[in-house]
Amino acid sequence: MAKAKTAAGAFRGFPREAMAFYVGLEADNSRAYWEAHRAVYLEAVRGPMEALIVSVDRKYQPFKIFRPNRDVRFSKNKSPYKTQTGAWSESPGGGGWYVQLSASGLMSAAGYYVMERDQIARYREAVAGPAGASLARTVAKLEAAGIRVFGGGEAPLKRVPREYPAEHPRGELLKNKGLIAMVEFGDPRWVGTAEVVERLEGFWKTAAPLLTWMDKHVGASRVLPEGAREFVRG
Repeated sequence: MAKAKTAAGAFRGFPREAMAFYVGLEADNSRAYWEAHRAVYLEAVRGPMEALIVSVDRKYQPFKIFRPNRDVRFSKNKSPYKTQTGAWSESPGGGGWYVQLSASGLMSAAGYYVMERDQIARYREAVAGPAGASLARTVAKLEAAGIRVFGGGEAPLKRVPREYPAEHPRGELLKNKGLIAMVEFGDPRWVGTAEVVERLEGFWKTAAPLLTWMDKHVGASRVLPEGAREFVRG
């Protein structure tokens, strides 16, 4: 197995064993599997992720790596471990940058995963107003570039909110309870190299106008204390 670099070392990519570890975990999500493969997780998954999150440009830092254990207290799914590793960094206004590795390879996202009631109110007001046109153009440009833009972690409303016309030109955006730009890189050769850093920063730069708009017009929730909501749950 290729040796993983620690956070103090240089990031050199995710070795093949990282994806293989999650293929196995999806097939056998048990404590027995985890304990038998703990060293693989630490060397092929955790170590490279720690190195990656300090290798990206400082303007995207600091990142937090989510714990590998699932919170099963209120879930029907009692599988003890997450089948991916993810890291998140909060933007100035309350959104975030995200990177994830799983059996499928590398994925990244940027935006507001779930908004609180006060954020949704500000979001809808801005989308329905003059500022909404610039958001619609930003979304269109991202989608034209092959980037998926969707409503985040909660299902959108089935209808346009009743306080707005049903035929509002930005009705689909008004239905959202979050707003995320996401790209699934998969598992190309470069996932095993330091090129990952360049690819992530390239995507985040492309997605920055969406996050900038959200930070300006929505911002952090005034209901929850800062840092109380995770960017991606599970």
